[in-house]
Amino acid sequence: MTRVHHHITGPGSAPALILGPSLGTSLAVWDPQVAALAATHRVVRWDLPGHGGSPADLISAKATVADLGRLVLDLADELGVERFAYAGISLGGAVGVWLAAHQPQRLEKLAVVCSSAHFGDPRDWHDRAALVRANRSTGPIADSAGTRWFTPAFQNHPIAKALADDLRAADPDAYAACCDALASYDARPDLSRITAATLVVAGRNDPATPVAHARELADGISDACLTEVAHAAHLANVEQPQAVLAALTGHFAADLPERAGGGDSHAGPPFSLSARAGADDAARHAAGMTVRRAVLGDAHVDRAIAQTTPFTAVFQDFITRYAWGEVWTRPGLSRKTRSCITLTALVAHGHHEELAMHVRAALRNGLTPAEIREVLLQSAIYCGVPAANAAFAIANRTITEEAIVDDEDSGQPR
Repeated sequence: MTRVHHHITGPGSAPALILGPSLGTSLAVWDPQVAALAATHRVVRWDLPGHGGSPADLISAKATVADLGRLVLDLADELGVERFAYAGISLGGAVGVWLAAHQPQRLEKLAVVCSSAHFGDPRDWHDRAALVRANRSTGPIADSAGTRWFTPAFQNHPIAKALADDLRAADPDAYAACCDALASYDARPDLSRITAATLVVAGRNDPATPVAHARELADGISDACLTEVAHAAHLANVEQPQAVLAALTGHFAADLPERAGGGDSHAGPPFSLSARAGADDAARHAAGMTVRRAVLGDAHVDRAIAQTTPFTAVFQDFITRYAWGEVWTRPGLSRKTRSCITLTALVAHGHHEELAMHVRAALRNGLTPAEIREVLLQSAIYCGVPAANAAFAIANRTITEEAIVDDEDSGQPR
C-alpha cells in the first residue's frame, strides 16, 4: 500500500483526474482549480515525498522521475483506478510525461503545466541539492522562490507567501532527492512515444521553464496543443488561475463517458447522464465565464452582466456556455489564433463595435499591434479595401486608447 498523502474531491464514480504538484509545493498548489475540475471528475491530488503530508522516505537519494511515476501508479492502484487523466505542474508535469510515454495504457489524457522535457544543466540541480543538504534546510531556496515562481506583481501576494512557507516546511533530504531526479531527467527521446491527447500550458514570463521548453513538448508530442498564459511565471495556475482553469476544463471535459467506474463503497450515486449533463453545463458556464473575463476583461463582462434583463438572460447564458465555454476553451487553437480569426470575421461583416472590443481582446491574448496590423492587411485582400479601411481606423483608435506601443524590435508590447 502506498503512503503517498493525497486528497480526493468530486463524485466517486466520475472519471479520475490525478493532479501532480511542482517541486517545493504541496497539493495546495492546485487549490485554485480543484473545485471546478471536481464538477466533472474525481480529482486526486498527491504530495511529493517530503512535501505536504507525504513521508520523506518515499524517495531515495538516487531516485528518478520514473520512481515518482511509480508512486502515482501505486496510488491509482490503491484507489482502484485503472485509467485516469493526469495534470502536473513542473516536476509533477514531468511525472505525467513519463507516465504517458511508459504507461500509455493507464493514461486517458495529459496536461503539462509549466514543465519541460528536460530542466537545464544537471549541475544546477545537483548544486541546489547540495545547498539544501549542507544547510539541512530548504530555507535558502524558499527565500528566493518568489522570483522564480511569480512575476514581480504577484510576489508579495499572500498566496505566494503561503506557498513559500510550504517550501520551507519541505524535508531537505526529500527535496534534494527530487532535485537529483530532475537533474537526471531527459524525456526528449520519449516524446514521440506519447499518444495521449496532451495540453501544454506555459507562462509567458516563466524563467524556470521558458515558453521554448513548452514548445519543445508540444512539437514533440503528436497529439498536443500549446496554450501560453500572459502575465504568469512558473506557477501560472496560481498567478492566473482563471486562464489555466479554462484551458484545463476545455481539455478534460471533452469526450467524458456517460458513466465512470472505479469508485469505492462510499462513492455515492453513479455519475449518471442527467448528473453529467448538469455538471457539464455548470462546468461549461464556469469555464466560459473564466475565459470570457480573461479575453474581454472584467470591466466589459461586468457591464454586460449588469445590463442583463430577464429577457436577455437566456442569451447571456447561451454565449457564456456555447461561445466561450465550448469554442474558446477548445485546445485545438491558441487564443492568439482565435483572435486572428475573430478579427477577420468582424472586418468581413462590418461589426465595428465588436471589432473594437476584439482588438482589445487580441492585445490581451498576446497579439502585438504589428500582428493586428498584418491581420487587417490580410483582411483587405479577402474582405475588401473599404472594410479594411474602416477596420484600420477602429484598430488604430483602440490601440491608442489602450496605450499599447508597438516595439518593432522585440515584437512584444511594452
